[in-house]
Amino acid sequence: MADPRIRQFHIKTGVTKRCCKEVLSYQKEAEQIQQKIKKMQDEGTDVYYIKKQDLLLQETQNVIPDCQKRLNAAYQDLTTLIETEKELEESEVYKAAQEVVKETAPYIN
Repeated sequence: MADPRIRQFHIKTGVTKRCCKEVLSYQKEAEQIQQKIKKMQDEGTDVYYIKKQDLLLQETQNVIPDCQKRLNAAYQDLTTLIETEKELEESEVYKAAQEVVKETAPYIN
């Protein structure tokens, strides 16, 4: 039977990757919507459509803090797991987890 600690590494690594991807995706979406609103304003588009895009932007920006909070928690869980399971240092999942921590570190608040 597989070591349950290895399973935890797989789970926590996956969660951290997914949360980071979500945060980046929502930030990119918000940026695209802002550009679209600016373009619509420059072109003189009807105010109704601009307001609809603004509402969409607000919804996207409201989701980002929650995603960031989940990313921070997942990152903390993974780093704690890495620190407590030093005896698995030679395993592939341990090395993969360390790599995810390095990749995700710039996006942690």
